[in-house]
Amino acid sequence: MEVESFESEEVAKLLNDWFVSIKVDREERPDVDKVYMTYVQALYGSGGWPLSVFLSPDLKPLMGGTYFPPDDNYGRPGFKTVLRKVKDAWGSKRDALIKSGSFAIEQLSKALSARASSNNLPSGLPQDALNLCAEQLSQSYDPKFGGFGSAPKFPRPVEIQLMLYHSKKLEETGKLGESNKGRKMVFFSLQCMARGGIHDHIGGGFHRYSVDEWWHVPHFEKMLYDQGQLADVFLDAFSITKDVFYSFVARDILDYLRRDMIGPEGEIFSAEDADSAESPGAIRKKEGAFYVWTSKEIDDILGEHANLFKEHYYIKPSGNCDLSRLSDPHNEFSGKNVLIEKNDSSALASKLGIPIEKYLEILGECRQKLFDVRSHRPRPHLDDKVIVSWNGLVISSFARASKILKDEVEGTKLYFPVTGCDPKEYIAVAEKAASFIRRKLYDERLCRLQHSFRKGPSKAPGFLDDYAFLISGLLDLYEFGGGIFWLVWALELQNTQDELFLDKEGGGYFNTPGEDPSVLLRVKEDHDGAEPSGNSVSAINLVRLASMVAGSKSDHYRQNAGHLLAVFETRLKDMATAVPLMCCAADMLSVPSRRQVVLVGHKPSAEFENMLAAAHSTYDPNRTVIHIDPNDAEEMEFWEETNSNIALMAKNNSSPDSVVALVCQNFTCSPPVVDPKSLETLLSQKPSSSA
Repeated sequence: MEVESFESEEVAKLLNDWFVSIKVDREERPDVDKVYMTYVQALYGSGGWPLSVFLSPDLKPLMGGTYFPPDDNYGRPGFKTVLRKVKDAWGSKRDALIKSGSFAIEQLSKALSARASSNNLPSGLPQDALNLCAEQLSQSYDPKFGGFGSAPKFPRPVEIQLMLYHSKKLEETGKLGESNKGRKMVFFSLQCMARGGIHDHIGGGFHRYSVDEWWHVPHFEKMLYDQGQLADVFLDAFSITKDVFYSFVARDILDYLRRDMIGPEGEIFSAEDADSAESPGAIRKKEGAFYVWTSKEIDDILGEHANLFKEHYYIKPSGNCDLSRLSDPHNEFSGKNVLIEKNDSSALASKLGIPIEKYLEILGECRQKLFDVRSHRPRPHLDDKVIVSWNGLVISSFARASKILKDEVEGTKLYFPVTGCDPKEYIAVAEKAASFIRRKLYDERLCRLQHSFRKGPSKAPGFLDDYAFLISGLLDLYEFGGGIFWLVWALELQNTQDELFLDKEGGGYFNTPGEDPSVLLRVKEDHDGAEPSGNSVSAINLVRLASMVAGSKSDHYRQNAGHLLAVFETRLKDMATAVPLMCCAADMLSVPSRRQVVLVGHKPSAEFENMLAAAHSTYDPNRTVIHIDPNDAEEMEFWEETNSNIALMAKNNSSPDSVVALVCQNFTCSPPVVDPKSLETLLSQKPSSSA
């Protein structure tokens, strides 16, 4: 529609004569977008973008829809016809239109501010919802190409998180066969995504989705929220398998972000467009132009290694977008190639009679040469908005990588586009991004966030997702080695979130503060889609915070989490696959006692870093890591006030020569250990589940 209608002089005249046109950036104002998207979905049963909605002067919706062709076609009215009909209806049926718009908003408002009938979910429902979601996802699993569901294929990381969480629970109850079956689905899906064209093999990171079942031809846009969540699930896969295939992909994503998506003050930008000019100076842009290659280009750039590279990435003179009838139905990529790994590297190296290390080295050198050439092409537009919620997701993945990747075997060889930094550099990226948000988008007096930044803070306030995702990122930043400052800020933000968004009577969180009268609906969002819902993330945050603080504050967090989940009881019962992360949250809350790992010692020191890496060496979503330096007066004071048991542990286990670790559960702690291997052994034991 951008090209067909919004660049048309004829359409412009109709719009300017009869309407006031308002363009909404849905990333800048998700609250405004949500109101009118919900209206269109309720009216027509489906929604999507582009979204066109016609409003009365008091902003009530009168009519709407998604894509309209410029002229009547495809059995649907053209945009010009729609404009004329709305204008005529406004002249002849104005009162009826306004009345129906007001009624629709009233009905939606009632439906979308669901209230809990009790303060907790019924006993057994969390486990039932978790099992149901895993079962339904397993039924939609694609055993040939990986992933859950059919084309177009979106990398929906919340599904991967659910399957890994469920498999862990099965393993803990001794159901190893079922557990391995779920994990195999996840690992194969991650491998297919990483080998497909949805993954940018030359520059790192992932595109938005693939149009075909092979994960091959993508919509070439790159979104920050995908990078953060995908890095996390590849880190999870590595922590379970210790297979560097997964750690390489996690690094590849994070190194792409470091190179291309981070501003001078550590802020992390939101997206790169799909389209770009095919040559310098060209006016028209084309989808994927920056990323695709002809066979001749590969020959010219790579010379003697061209054939090896072409076989590895399925490159053909006629173009390779032929794997599926869905890949390129309009022949847009005729003669072009989107890199995809269809064959096993070891088999190809063996076929050529060269060692696998040498083969991978050659591929890395080839990718570097192509990257250098590609960097001279016109780049896709960089959306340099800084969105708090998306930064929160990525702060989390950088912080987690700093310790999880310490488990890579020493001397592991890395290949371009992975740069091969020391993992501890990643936590510095996370801290710099969090510091930017604190400085530029946080009012310390009011304890409130702004939603986004571009050449200054936006007028939009922070929304639920901004608070929830940032709190989650700050908790990871603290647990994976950041200072106590980040945990203090997370607690402060949780207080503000409760004040602005919590429905104290009905339970759960609204998506907006409700202070802007022009935003007609306050919604309690639950759908875990391309991004998780603010309510799902908040429920997990509350469980995590409850395991750090003590007494009435801990009880308060758990009660809020229980009340929140009760709001979505029907959804968990009937449509578990719509809320995979909420299923995990419900189970986390039902776990009788979370495992706590408490580290006591001088920081920063190599010993402390190694013990912290050991504390995070196994995959366990039901674990909290707390670290405390008994010689740090600020830390001791914080824990004395927040959880005196932790302060007491620090006093009783202080050692000038070592870092002491205790693993606690059900109000009892293991004997202290002072070396990483002993801690890893302790953590590999099956957790106790008695109340």
